[in-house]
Amino acid sequence: MKIALIGYGKMGKLLEIKATEQSHTICKILDNHNWNPEDLAESDIAIDFSSPESVVENIHKSFKSNTPIVVGTTGWYDHFEKVKIWCKEYDGSIFPASNFSLGVNIFFEINRKLSKLMNKQKSYNVKINEVHHTEKIDTPSGTAITTAEILIKELDKYSKWALDSSLDDDNLPIIASRESEIPGNHEVVYQSSIDELSISHKAKNRDGFATGAIIAAEFLIDKKGLFTMKDIIKF
Repeated sequence: MKIALIGYGKMGKLLEIKATEQSHTICKILDNHNWNPEDLAESDIAIDFSSPESVVENIHKSFKSNTPIVVGTTGWYDHFEKVKIWCKEYDGSIFPASNFSLGVNIFFEINRKLSKLMNKQKSYNVKINEVHHTEKIDTPSGTAITTAEILIKELDKYSKWALDSSLDDDNLPIIASRESEIPGNHEVVYQSSIDELSISHKAKNRDGFATGAIIAAEFLIDKKGLFTMKDIIKF
C-alpha cells in the first residue's frame, strides 16, 4: 500500500516504521492543516493520527479525494453523525477506532459481558480509571469513553458518563490522570461496601496501536462504507 500519514507526532513516526517493516510505502506526510484533497492523489489510503481540532476536516478532505481513511485520532465523536452523512454522500471509506490494540478490544468485549452480569448486582457502583502520558490532548481518552458507552448500555443505574463525577449519582465517573511516558492504562472498577472487582488493560508501548492501524488499513483498502474493529475481530 501507498500510505499517506496525516499527523507526524509520536504515532505518525511509529506508523512510518511499522508500515515500512511490512513492505508498505509512506508516499505522503501531512503534518499541518494546510493541505488539499489533491495531496492524496498518489495515496492508496490515509491514516490519521492528528489532533481533535483538525481530524474532522481531514476526514472530509479524504472523502473529497476518494481516499479511504483510517482514523486513530480521538476527541471528535460529537461530529460522528456528520461524518457518517459525508461517507454516504461521497461513497467514501472510513475506519475509525478509539483504540486499534487487540488487547483493548478484548478488554471492551470482557466489559460488555461482565456489565450484563453486574447489572443484577445493585450493591455495586462502577468507575473507570484512565492514565495517559502528559502530551495526550483529549481528556478523557477515547478508549475510556468507548468503555463508558459499553457500560452505560448494560447498567441500568447509569445514563451518562462524566469526568471526575461522584459515585453517588447516575453519572458513570471517569477518573483521568496524566503522567509522563504512560502509553495508556484503563481500569474498570466495581465497588461495594464489602469488596471490589476490577478489570484492567495496560499498554506497554504504542506498537499495538500502530500495528492495529496498519491491519485496519489493509482491511479497508478495497471497501466502501464505515467499518470498525468489530469487523476485524470476530468474537
